[in-house]
Amino acid sequence: MANPKIKPLADRVVVEAAPAETKTAGGLIIPDTAKEKPQRGKVVAVGNGKVDEPMTVKVGDTILYGKYSGTEVQIDGKEFLIMRESDIFAVI
Repeated sequence: MANPKIKPLADRVVVEAAPAETKTAGGLIIPDTAKEKPQRGKVVAVGNGKVDEPMTVKVGDTILYGKYSGTEVQIDGKEFLIMRESDIFAVI
């Protein structure tokens, strides 16, 4: 798990997206042009939350999020997503 030097503010989390699938369940190789953006990832940093709403996710949780959730950023040469906790659908 990556450890970025970033501390998100308020109810935001930093997520490292899971790698895109390279094979189907049947064993077919998926070409680069057909790979879909993953919708799961691992939380690597968590903000303090809002005054009335404490954070429910913690560092190390594997989460599911929306297809177009978050903002992509590069930190230390790695890709991360910064999103609000409300964009997270579930903790796995």
